[in-house]
Amino acid sequence: EYMGILNYQADTQMSREDTLYYAKLAEQAERYDDMVKHMKEIATAGAELTNEERNLLSVAYKNSVGAKRTAWRAVTAIEQKEEGKGSKFMETIKEYKTKVEGEVESVCNDIIGILDKSLIPKAGNADSEVFYLKMKADYCRYMAEYVIRGKNKRVVEKAHEAYKKAQEKAEELPTAHPIRLGLALNYSVFYGEILKLPKKGTKIAKTAFDAAISNLEDLDDEQYKDSSFILQFLRDSPPLWKENSEDEEGNGDSDEQIN
Repeated sequence: EYMGILNYQADTQMSREDTLYYAKLAEQAERYDDMVKHMKEIATAGAELTNEERNLLSVAYKNSVGAKRTAWRAVTAIEQKEEGKGSKFMETIKEYKTKVEGEVESVCNDIIGILDKSLIPKAGNADSEVFYLKMKADYCRYMAEYVIRGKNKRVVEKAHEAYKKAQEKAEELPTAHPIRLGLALNYSVFYGEILKLPKKGTKIAKTAFDAAISNLEDLDDEQYKDSSFILQFLRDSPPLWKENSEDEEGNGDSDEQIN
């Protein structure tokens, strides 16, 4: 019956409202690859996305790639365990890990393409543009974590460029705006976990936290709740990077270290 519904959908021209409803239905059913399909159709239709559509697009791709990232971590853990035992199945594990990496990369490249071609150029206000640039940077960061090492440097540079552009545009938003704070959090994670520069990541997080903390009262109730939640992560996340990061002493905080 479900396949019949999908086949009917494919053979008819659905309205934007219908497509959005299918996306919400897929979200409730936790069928995120279906949700991606419907939100991609809306995102590439040419019209600017509403806040609801924008958030649903983010949810769809985040959950789709999230399952694959979780799978990658599981396979990596097995690989490390089996390697320690001298397993004869190492080649099989490596092949499967490569397959999962390819799936992560495919999802990331899909959404980055949509952002570059359909969403970032048509962003009608600062919060939308920052949202999309941050999203692009995040998916480049995911690839920097999980794709094969030969491609790592390229996606790190793309992530860094997108984060920097988003940060510049975010200056137009209030310091306590949840999109601005979410950007600061993820940019700090990029420095702490990808570039292995926890001092720089901590500085980004602390600067954003200090600038926002006294301006929360200027937000509406929904934004206040979102920003308060992100501020907790800005406060708590930096110490987590320091344990496994290289010493930065003498290296400074120069962005040139990514080159």
